Amino acid sequence: MEISRDIARDVIRKEADAVAGLLERLDDNFDRAVEVILKTTGRVIVTGMGKSGIIGKKIAATFSSTGTPAIFLHPAEAIHGDLGIVTGRDIVLAVSKSGDTAELHQLIPAFKRLGITIILLAGKVDSPMAQRSDIVIDCSVPSEACPNNLVPTSSSTAAVVMGDAMAIALFRRRGFSPEDFAMLHPGGALGRRLLLRVSDVMHTGDKMPVVSKDKTVLETLIIMSRGRLGTAVVLNDDGTMAGIFTDGDLRRLSERGESFFDRPITDVMMKNPRTILPDAILDEVLAKCEKFKITVLVVVDPANHPVGIIHLHDVLQSKLV
Repeated sequence: MEISRDIARDVIRKEADAVAGLLERLDDNFDRAVEVILKTTGRVIVTGMGKSGIIGKKIAATFSSTGTPAIFLHPAEAIHGDLGIVTGRDIVLAVSKSGDTAELHQLIPAFKRLGITIILLAGKVDSPMAQRSDIVIDCSVPSEACPNNLVPTSSSTAAVVMGDAMAIALFRRRGFSPEDFAMLHPGGALGRRLLLRVSDVMHTGDKMPVVSKDKTVLETLIIMSRGRLGTAVVLNDDGTMAGIFTDGDLRRLSERGESFFDRPITDVMMKNPRTILPDAILDEVLAKCEKFKITVLVVVDPANHPVGIIHLHDVLQSKLV
């Protein structure tokens, strides 16, 4: 009896070899396809039947999430009316292992009438579909990982990888940034990390405990307790930040066993505390808190005027981590 893990190793090895073989077949057609897509003012219409269709859906999703507008068009639905979503400004990217799918063949005349470019991810470069396409990208494989060489396995993997290669080539040629990616993923962790700013979650106004530098420790504690942030910001006469006093500072004073309530806050405050700008992303808050082993940052404007306070808990509540 065959051992399952040995079967798995054989499948993985065959599929890895199939993917590696794509490197030798990359040619000018790949460059042409990327250039055509970059220049289009429409969308990439991805199409394919069966497992090629499933791969096409993945490619369309990857394109769309990386700055290249794309949709998947099911060939069977297209020949019964959905073809109306295709315009003369679009590009067609077809995926086909056999290159002889009846539904795809029925679509080609309509694509030709619109005058749009047809790019084919081809399992067979000498197939009828390849002969009718404008740009053919060779995704052929020596054999499937299936022992009977029937079930699309290596060929499916090769097509997916080629689609990813196109998406990333377009991504890099467009100069697509992490911020651009986040704009398309506002509901995900990356979107929150790159789109949420300190100003979106910081405590301001009455929720930000501030005291003038002529206050005592006791007066500062009264104001600090109202904010429930474990921190009070101490201000200079011109409204700039002089320092902060935290519950950690209070604990350290208490441990000394000395009387301190009547002492000026300037004697015991922390000078030059860590700060952050209001337009910084929340990821920067997390990085600073981790680096300096702190839980709170004062938010200041470029002139060092405190405009808010942000606590590590605010970052956690934003579901950033």
